[in-house]
Amino acid sequence: MSKTTTRKRRATRTDGEATRARILAVAGERFAASGFADTTSKDIAAEAEVDLASINYHFRDRSGLYQAVLTEAHRRIADLHDLEQLVASDGPAQDKLKNLIRFLLGGRSGQVQWPMVVLGREIISPSSHLHVLQTQEVLPKLQVILPVISEITAIPLDHPALLRCLPCIAAPCAAFVLLGRSATPIGEKIFEAPFEELVAHLHSYAIGGLEAISRSFRASSG
Repeated sequence: MSKTTTRKRRATRTDGEATRARILAVAGERFAASGFADTTSKDIAAEAEVDLASINYHFRDRSGLYQAVLTEAHRRIADLHDLEQLVASDGPAQDKLKNLIRFLLGGRSGQVQWPMVVLGREIISPSSHLHVLQTQEVLPKLQVILPVISEITAIPLDHPALLRCLPCIAAPCAAFVLLGRSATPIGEKIFEAPFEELVAHLHSYAIGGLEAISRSFRASSG
């Protein structure tokens, strides 16, 4: 194989990766703004400046694109490596939970971005696409997060009550994020507060709930 052919193939691959990334970014913003049902492949293609064939080539169809957006959103918010570092850091479990909430609200940027909005929609109104996240992204990360919640609540890792704690933490964060993206008086009023104040508020709410669940669990366990 000549060097010229190799360079051409490498350039084609790079162009394809750039096109895929552009489609994914546009789709993420679109799905965050309008939801899956009200976002068409035609709209995404027009904004990404590609044809529909490019979407079908990279993602198979609109459902495949949405599943890829969900997976990318989950990775951007809480990368497995980031979570492992968070849990391995020094400090009490309550501080680690606060860092997790910070991730959920906006990651390192301190701003609400499309990944959390897309996931927030799925948490509040789950679709049939959620199973992709459960197998590819959620299950590996649960193994990292659950020990933190177990330490706070003293609920064993293998007890179903521990899993029930997760939506109690994630759902309020999702609600805040969706409010932050909506042009409503309530949303605007809530997000007048500094980002860290919102994190502290949700952290206090989560800790209060987890401590109440812990007391109830101990009482029922005798």
